[in-house]
Amino acid sequence: MKAVWYEKNGAARDVLVVGEMEKPEPGQGEVLVRLAASGVNPSDVKSRAGRPLVAPRIVPHSDGAGVIEAVGEGVAPSRAGERVWIWNGQWKRPFGTAAEFIALPHNQAVPLPDTIDFSVGACLGIPALTALRAIDLHGAVAGRTLLVTGAANAVGHYAVQIAKRRGARVIGTASAARRDHALDAGADAVIDYRTENVAARVQELTDGRGADGIVDMDLSSTAALLPHGVLAAHGKLVCYGSNLAAEIPVSFPAMLWNSLTLQVFVVYELPADVRRRIIGELTRMLAAGELRHTIGATFTLEEAAAAHEAVESGGTTGNVVLSIG
Repeated sequence: MKAVWYEKNGAARDVLVVGEMEKPEPGQGEVLVRLAASGVNPSDVKSRAGRPLVAPRIVPHSDGAGVIEAVGEGVAPSRAGERVWIWNGQWKRPFGTAAEFIALPHNQAVPLPDTIDFSVGACLGIPALTALRAIDLHGAVAGRTLLVTGAANAVGHYAVQIAKRRGARVIGTASAARRDHALDAGADAVIDYRTENVAARVQELTDGRGADGIVDMDLSSTAALLPHGVLAAHGKLVCYGSNLAAEIPVSFPAMLWNSLTLQVFVVYELPADVRRRIIGELTRMLAAGELRHTIGATFTLEEAAAAHEAVESGGTTGNVVLSIG
């Protein structure tokens, strides 16, 4: 089968290889999926660039979508021919979705509604599930104000939509170039984090209270806003990432005197019961057509290096996907 792989860390054009490798076979409890699309996420390019390899050869990307071609022992034969989307394709295992086929545990291949394109299916495992989990961790949000940082990025765009559907007022941050994309998701107001004082604008938009909660993509910048009233007393900051992978100072006085909560999670390691529940909710939303999806750029397998560079540059609005086959 045709696949993309790397055997050392480095720049995309220096280490990504496109070639032929042996087609996998489904083992006990596994399914073999013929992939139609592979999602390229920031975590995928960060892994290729500098994270230690878990095996001598890595086929990247955790998200994908396609059709089950064969099933292993212990899996219902009726699953063959099923349209599916994939989560954690390359998490703690060497063979991800940047290939024509992938074999993986059957529960990691989730039925994809017929109305949803494979390209969209390749954007669900990380972006959509992260957004759902982040909003869930805020509890009931109806009537409350949420600040969504990075409201025009892949996760943020879904988070804004989900929060609005649940009755929240949403303030987003985005660059001027992406402001309209955040508004399209339903944001009530958008702050240009490059030119505006985010905490001051949130204070202005909330009559001095601050936001009731934050869905945060970058703790390294948002933590510095806490002493300036960006979050209301008894508010909660739910964070799923940081642009700085190191120690980040957080103001204890701001946390203490305002009784703030900080909760961090990584979508790769969701508890099994939580993942089942939010996959069920996502499936319902997809079937009901409740979410808008944005594919910002599509590349072929042979163009995998360009796809990684598109994600790293930050210049693409929407998800980056490899079209396979």
